[in-house]
Amino acid sequence: MTTTLVTGSSGGIGAAVAKVLAAPGQNLYLHYHQGEGEAEKVRAHCEKQGASVHLVCANLQADDGVSSLFAGVHHPVDHLVLANGQAYYGLFTEMEDRELMDIFTLNVTAPMRVVKHFLPPMISRKYGRIVAISSIWGDVGAALEVVYSAAKGGLNQFVRALAKEVAPSNVTVNGVAPGVVDTKMMNAFSSEEKAELQAAIPAGRFGTAEEVAGACSYLLGPEASYINGHVLSVNGGWGG
Repeated sequence: MTTTLVTGSSGGIGAAVAKVLAAPGQNLYLHYHQGEGEAEKVRAHCEKQGASVHLVCANLQADDGVSSLFAGVHHPVDHLVLANGQAYYGLFTEMEDRELMDIFTLNVTAPMRVVKHFLPPMISRKYGRIVAISSIWGDVGAALEVVYSAAKGGLNQFVRALAKEVAPSNVTVNGVAPGVVDTKMMNAFSSEEKAELQAAIPAGRFGTAEEVAGACSYLLGPEASYINGHVLSVNGGWGG
């Protein structure tokens, strides 16, 4: 039995990750915050595939939210997928300080705290797989998404640095950096803006959550045991 924790499992990418991993012998802990209805749908799908599923509700932006997540997980975690996140689209100078801190908390600080909690048993057992969902903006940056870009850049460096620290314990830490993916995050853009984005992508289309989930599944599998500290781009050839 493999125990996997997926944070942000009610979001487009997190839900796709949970679904692609669901199988007999898989013990899934699916974290969500506000998307209870979507999380229930994901649970039903995963259970139909033979997985054992547990839902855990926690607000990772709240001071006690990470502790609530820990309290809801009752097995040592073998695989950890950090799919929680939140973007902000607008001028940097118009951001409230609270919004700035919330973006960093959800995209950097909370994932680091989650890893810190579940990592020691992985090191003791000499096995663990960690995958963090980043973004193309973490590498190249984006106007109007300055703080989000900075946060994802920090997450990328966390992945690369931690991988070096835990590799001797047979623990891998990798990231997946999607380009433009057709999820609810795109609802903030007009149809004209979406068409302009598609025209700039060599593949000529947006990616799907399932394609990102496939990359995560690969990095969790035995074939990827020698890949460590890598941030895999899933962007249709787009450089941002």
